[in-house]
Amino acid sequence: MQVRKLGPDGPTVSCIGLGTMLLSISGRPPEDQGIRVIQAALDHGISLIDTADCYCYDHNDFHHNEKLVLKALKGRREQVTIMTKVGCRRPGGAWTIDARPEYLTEATHNCLKSLGVDTIDLLALNSPDSRVPFADSVGALARLREQGKIRHVGLCNAQVSHIEEARAIVPITSVQNRWHPQAREVEKNGVLDYCKRNQITFFAYSPFGGTLGAPTLGTLKLAEQARRRRVSPYRLVLAWMLAKSPVCIPLPGARRVESIVDSVLAADMELDSEAVKAVEATLPPR
Repeated sequence: MQVRKLGPDGPTVSCIGLGTMLLSISGRPPEDQGIRVIQAALDHGISLIDTADCYCYDHNDFHHNEKLVLKALKGRREQVTIMTKVGCRRPGGAWTIDARPEYLTEATHNCLKSLGVDTIDLLALNSPDSRVPFADSVGALARLREQGKIRHVGLCNAQVSHIEEARAIVPITSVQNRWHPQAREVEKNGVLDYCKRNQITFFAYSPFGGTLGAPTLGTLKLAEQARRRRVSPYRLVLAWMLAKSPVCIPLPGARRVESIVDSVLAADMELDSEAVKAVEATLPPR
């Protein structure tokens, strides 16, 4: 497994991470299967796991994913860097943003308990909250970092203006935005380039399009490129992302062991500039 440095001053981690949301939301597999998926990822070289307090059914099921990750990592915690996120609630199963400083502080302490740690490796703000000054939200994470509750701070669903504002308050290790063949905004809005210039890790979430978009990969022209290379279109997408940006770490999700094993194999593919162009020629316009 290839490795990449997490931000300018973080640890070295696998170039592909495991997104665990699918193991806890609607359609989740049985717990033992979810644990096998996480452990298979570790067995095949993944050393970064993406979780969040809000990966669950609803407010009564909060922290389900973090607790599942903790169970799966029993005896193997030192092998992995864990990123979790705060700033989202799940009332009645809805997804709502709450980035008030007092809530972020409370949520972080609850994450520490759910993950069974004294310090969170990487804590990210789930999303800017239009009702709260962004600097206030980031300031809460900065204070938690000063208190030793978190090692590194990240942002999610952020624009370049957010990143710049946050960096004036606290070092930013990562940015996690959506990126997949049918959602390529980060290639043109400056976020991907900004992260590269400043050595900020870019986490690509939903690299296959999420629960609704993933099946469409097989219908794109991309599928023909994958067949020629004798790989799945999913593996080819991840290899394209890795070749496209040296700071990108895709976060594929999986409900089956076979799926995460296939994704991991993308780390062994090397696409030169001509291959990247060939893949992009099959994708919808940016």
